[in-house]
Amino acid sequence: MWRIVLLPVLLLALTASMAPAQAAAVHKKKVLVEYSRQGGFAGFDDRVIVYDNGCVRLSRRTGPAIDKCLTGKEYRRIQTYLKDLKIGPSEAQPAGADFLKYTLVYEKQRATRYTLPSSWQPVVRELDKIMQKYGAPG
Repeated sequence: MWRIVLLPVLLLALTASMAPAQAAAVHKKKVLVEYSRQGGFAGFDDRVIVYDNGCVRLSRRTGPAIDKCLTGKEYRRIQTYLKDLKIGPSEAQPAGADFLKYTLVYEKQRATRYTLPSSWQPVVRELDKIMQKYGAPG
């Protein structure tokens, strides 16, 4: 008799504890900025995606993607740099083999550059620092 009463209670408790996790999974993260760096003799293929919740997804040429959350200071610094970012037009690929290709996506604008405009420099520098701090070795 006690099994008949206990089983539904356990199932109810298990279902109730799973509901918040499922609700959190349903919340879609919005991409704040996406950055990639490719090329060079080192063979870079790095990507940083910063979400509006302050977390990031980092990936390199090798190894699995890494998900981390930034400190409040790091996230605020990125937001500050993004206010001055001007995406502008893409740049034509230069001749030669040893160049880095930088791509930024922000506010529905996307551009690829091989030389960094002044408004890109603080953003790229900060995202490179985040990759160094939290990303797996490449």
